[in-house]
Amino acid sequence: MTASSSIERIAPALGAGPEPVRFEAGKEDIRELKRLVRRGGRPLNEQFDVDLHLNEIIPKPWGYEYRAYVDDFFDFWALHIDAPHGTSMHVHPRKLTYLLCLGGQGVTTGLRQEVPVRAGTIMRIAGGAFHGTRNTGDEPLELIEIEVPRNKFDLLRLRDDYDRTGKSYESEAIERPEHPMRRVPQQANAHLRGSTPDGRFGFEIRTGMDVFYRRRPADLFYVPLCVSGVVRLDVEILTNTSSEVVRPDVELPYLCISRLA
Repeated sequence: MTASSSIERIAPALGAGPEPVRFEAGKEDIRELKRLVRRGGRPLNEQFDVDLHLNEIIPKPWGYEYRAYVDDFFDFWALHIDAPHGTSMHVHPRKLTYLLCLGGQGVTTGLRQEVPVRAGTIMRIAGGAFHGTRNTGDEPLELIEIEVPRNKFDLLRLRDDYDRTGKSYESEAIERPEHPMRRVPQQANAHLRGSTPDGRFGFEIRTGMDVFYRRRPADLFYVPLCVSGVVRLDVEILTNTSSEVVRPDVELPYLCISRLA
């Protein structure tokens, strides 16, 4: 049986709560990861105080991506995928990834499953699980990628439409001084970008108490910035709907992702 014919197509239950669709590393993922390593592939390590180009806009053949928030543990990236393009089929061997869809339509494919993606979709991709996302709509596909623990260079590409198979993460960036990363005083070693370059989505730090008492119609996701989530590799992401059932922890800070336009 071929890899493509064995893919299980999974439809996420949107609006049913915060539980994400899960991608786990199976035998096929381990086999492909071993093959890449035997052929010389190496997941690298980000140097926090050296690789400063990661704080700018990173051009991609499928669009662009940029940091929305970062500290010593969490790394949030906003992905803008143009139609009809898609990312490589790749793997992060050492970190957990969540994908949150802000808008557009697409599909995320692993080696054993395929998930339709639209606004509100949440996916949890375990370390070692190969995955790639393609825009299947007519408008840009907008995603937030949460990486735990922080290490942007923990990447190996299995297949790619743009001749990047086996290559490391991009080293080029575009400086956008009108949308800089700014230090977050209340969070240790943290920086935040207030909004997307097109002004459609915003990012801000809010207390759990504020989220509990002041949910706003434009809010899309609330992500707890808790060390326990890093240690346990399990982050309880809330949505505007799910927070009515699962209350935010009033003692935690949250990264709030909202629609501005």
